[in-house]
Amino acid sequence: MAPVPLHPPSTLAPGAHTFESDGITQRYHVYGRGPVCLAHPGGPGIHWEYLRVPGLEEHLTMVYVEALGTGESGRLPTHPHGYTRERYSRALQTLTDHLGVPEVYLLGHSHGAFVTAFHALHRPAGLAGVILYEGAPVTGPEHGAEAGRRVQEFAAAHANRPELAEVLAAFAALQDISSDEQTVAVARGILPSYFADYWGNERQWAPVRENLRATYISGLDVDLSPDIIDDRADLPNSTVPTLVVVGSFDVICGPRWGRELHELIPDSRLVVLERSGHLGHLEEPERFAEAIREFVLASKE
Repeated sequence: MAPVPLHPPSTLAPGAHTFESDGITQRYHVYGRGPVCLAHPGGPGIHWEYLRVPGLEEHLTMVYVEALGTGESGRLPTHPHGYTRERYSRALQTLTDHLGVPEVYLLGHSHGAFVTAFHALHRPAGLAGVILYEGAPVTGPEHGAEAGRRVQEFAAAHANRPELAEVLAAFAALQDISSDEQTVAVARGILPSYFADYWGNERQWAPVRENLRATYISGLDVDLSPDIIDDRADLPNSTVPTLVVVGSFDVICGPRWGRELHELIPDSRLVVLERSGHLGHLEEPERFAEAIREFVLASKE
């Protein structure tokens, strides 16, 4: 008798895939082989390509999610509103069910880390482990104040750069975004602050900036209320093996929040990327991939 395949080849064959769920198209991309790991991008609204990690594809079947509302995945009838963590989590569960595997890992970056934490708390079944990459336990004023402090530190460190004014202007424009074009412009505008040393390696990082794609997602529920997050009371009840990854130079979800996530989540692991900002998978790809491989191996022991 032929051996039973570990997963349905049609759903995890290399390349792009689409399927319909509740009348909405979900698109995802498969690379690599090994245990299955879904990767949810940030934003909300940033397209998936920036998050690709070839070093992980050597050991894992990476499933890169085109989050609802972005790329060729479908839009909600209430677009650009209604993309709450609950809605993204339901989409992740639908995708996991569609893949037909008994368990998956889930990697979420930035806003994707907030979604991943919610999913681990509310839909833990079938999760072998989660990677909270540049996340935080809260949003709102407290998170904003810390981000503001970190941006000021970034500005002071790069006060001699003539390009700094453009970055700070992009941060100031965050509150006024209302279109795809503005979302892309602001995302590209602030991107230098997301690296430990963008201008010192501009030839390497400029293509990342130029190729960044995004869709306007309001961050509001269908009733136009904000999807404010405070997971501090719930995270100590998490039962899913967790790895927290944070860059030392991250201005948005920096080391303070990585340490707090680690302290709140039982038996979690913390990896600090000492030479990275918000995009450590690009700045320290080998260390980033090694940390996740070690986490996956340890979770199987």
